[in-house]
Amino acid sequence: MSDRAVSDLPTKESKAARRIRDAAAEAFAENGYGGTTTRDIAARLGLSPAAMYPHYRSKEELLYAISYEGHRKCVELLTDSDPVTAPPATRLRTVVGAFAAWHAANHVRGRVIQYELTALSPEHYRTIVELRRQTTRIVRSIVDAGISAGVFEVPDAEGVTLSIISLCVDICRWFPSGRYTDPDRLAGLYSELALRLAGANSADGDD
Repeated sequence: MSDRAVSDLPTKESKAARRIRDAAAEAFAENGYGGTTTRDIAARLGLSPAAMYPHYRSKEELLYAISYEGHRKCVELLTDSDPVTAPPATRLRTVVGAFAAWHAANHVRGRVIQYELTALSPEHYRTIVELRRQTTRIVRSIVDAGISAGVFEVPDAEGVTLSIISLCVDICRWFPSGRYTDPDRLAGLYSELALRLAGANSADGDD
């Protein structure tokens, strides 16, 4: 990511800015980006629209801040949760579990950062896409490690990687639903699904 992209980041750490981002995320998740106005967001906080402008100059800038914050968190989560010296199946199970649990626990914000990207400006969109590519590279490196070690059998490493990521991302679209209300329980299920998609050679995949 360029230094310019970082310096232009509109994610501010003040309490007021964070409250505005939280209110905007809820509004975008409920009504869609296109169906939400800055007035709607301000009303959730008991503010006038003008009171938001010192923090965020536009609705699009707010979406960018929310998207950047969420995607950056996902990259950090996957990086920090990856036990890089463990067997590939253990790595895949752990990373996918963390990714799935995050999208369940943060399903409101997740719907915004995953499904409202087309509303971003071209420059902001490019920044977010690079963060998404980082996420893909982390999972792909684990799939490749499993293939090299002979413990994963897949017809298409890139296709399997995208399938695993897509499964996790889609959680925020429907969670919670029916008996699936526990992020940790869902994490366990999706970890096992990821091993099956990767063609793990044994029941636990760690042999």
